[in-house]
Amino acid sequence: MESLKKYIRSKIDVNAIDLKQILKAYDSKVFKKDQTIVRAGQYVTKYYFIAKGGIRIVIDTPEKEVTAWLIFENNFFSDLESLRTGQVSKARIVALDETEILSIDAKMMHQFYTDFPEWQKFGRLIMEDAFLNVVESLISFQIMDAETRYLNMLKKSDVINRVPLKQLASYLGITPNSLSRIRKNIR
Repeated sequence: MESLKKYIRSKIDVNAIDLKQILKAYDSKVFKKDQTIVRAGQYVTKYYFIAKGGIRIVIDTPEKEVTAWLIFENNFFSDLESLRTGQVSKARIVALDETEILSIDAKMMHQFYTDFPEWQKFGRLIMEDAFLNVVESLISFQIMDAETRYLNMLKKSDVINRVPLKQLASYLGITPNSLSRIRKNIR
């Protein structure tokens, strides 16, 4: 819970009493490597914070499994489409390694927007961060080759080394052989 507390305080100024109440609304669960956090076809009703570890968002197609997104420590995630529309999730969310997830019910998160005005700012900031990550990813796929995208990912964090080759290649939109060649060229 300490990592979430630090994360919240890095985004907003919230008094200790309010923060304590907010943190009490979160549940903690540890997922093992490759354990499913959200199933495709499930209704999503929570926001999640990664306290430790990482997740991948997976889209299963008839031909293959596609890693659509990778998210690591100190980030929020959810299936916003499922949350907003009430439809079932189209993706699976899976732990990359042993991963501690803190979750809060969406209704409680929204109630805090009313109860704590500074929480509105927090919600806006985490959504802006998520949107910027999506935009950055889209632009990188439009203007960069796979090696440049991989190098940019390495600059952000070395946690990318925890992602299996096949899953990372899927995320980059290349074959595992191509990723192996890129890694070899970089060395």
